[in-house]
Amino acid sequence: MKMTREEALRSLILRIAGVFAVVFGAGLLFTFEYPPVVSVQTGYRGVALEQNFHPARLETLAAANQVPAPQDPADPDAAPASEVYQNVQVLGDLNENEFIRVMTAMTEWVSPEQGCTYCHAEGEELSSDSLYTKVVARRMLQMTRDINVNWQPHVAQTGVTCYTCHRGKPVPSQVWFNEPGQPHARGVLGDPAGQNQPAMLAGLASLPFDPLTPFLTGGGKDAGIRVSSDTALPSGNRSSIKQTEWTYSLMIHMSESLGVNCTYCHNSRSFRDWGQSSPTRTTAWHGIQMTRGLNADYLEPLQGVFPANRLGPLGDVPKVACSTCHEGVYKPLYGVSMLKDYPELAKAGGITGVPVQPASPVAPEPGPAQTPGSAQPPSSGQPAQ
Repeated sequence: MKMTREEALRSLILRIAGVFAVVFGAGLLFTFEYPPVVSVQTGYRGVALEQNFHPARLETLAAANQVPAPQDPADPDAAPASEVYQNVQVLGDLNENEFIRVMTAMTEWVSPEQGCTYCHAEGEELSSDSLYTKVVARRMLQMTRDINVNWQPHVAQTGVTCYTCHRGKPVPSQVWFNEPGQPHARGVLGDPAGQNQPAMLAGLASLPFDPLTPFLTGGGKDAGIRVSSDTALPSGNRSSIKQTEWTYSLMIHMSESLGVNCTYCHNSRSFRDWGQSSPTRTTAWHGIQMTRGLNADYLEPLQGVFPANRLGPLGDVPKVACSTCHEGVYKPLYGVSMLKDYPELAKAGGITGVPVQPASPVAPEPGPAQTPGSAQPPSSGQPAQ
């Protein structure tokens, strides 16, 4: 029996729908199956204080967080490096052997392929500052010592080395730049205010795509990180709910950077209450202050040193964030301390003996909003990174 045109079309549609159903069903069964999850309880039962981990993801992260073997110990019987070499501005308090050991380690940590010539121009005296990379490296050495000496409320005794961020690369993989955002048309819909432009920095959320510039740069020192207030609107609220959205975006960045849930720092019964939060929230508070200070004191002042090809799309220098050190794990390098093998990086000062003067963290004054700018974090419980 010959089918009509309508019947033939209906039959074709049904066949296509059947094929699609089979393919989609197979995809659900074999492609979109959720991986197994391991939950670790970190607080009292009933308040959702737990961390969820994917075993396969942990295996990948463990392999990526191996630390290199330390250099052989240096012979302490040697002349001061400042008497042997010229233009030693930071590590002049070391002897010659200690100095060479740290330089060798830095080459392995930062430029294993380029070697010493990454900072020292080939054919020129080692004392020459003709390469911008040497000028930057000197400042980064000061920054590393600053962190290890003055920011122990965040890094504790674990400390950091150049490898913590660089991982064998001249430029750390997790630096960031100011982003212009996606172009948008002006009109009746108005300005999207940075939202609905999914970005990795904000965990691909619909929240503001740049949570770092408002809070983690030199200009962010007065930004109020806030979610809620103790008083009824509008009294006590220094800004609109938009500020809350920026805060959430920053929190998502921190969560993604450390590979943890929100309850790593917050008690789900009262996210805003410091008294019910875990000690890690205090550590994170100091981490925000530290990151902001490092960008303001060390990286942003290098604006005129970096060449154009190392600047961002808006012409700014590379900066650090939580992800720069952590790279997806709750403790950088899973808490393995390389500093114990390089105590030279935990000394204050250099050839003059004058310690680096950072922007010291200032204890916040109590206020209505639970924010690093207005709420006193607990003083007890300072775990390592």
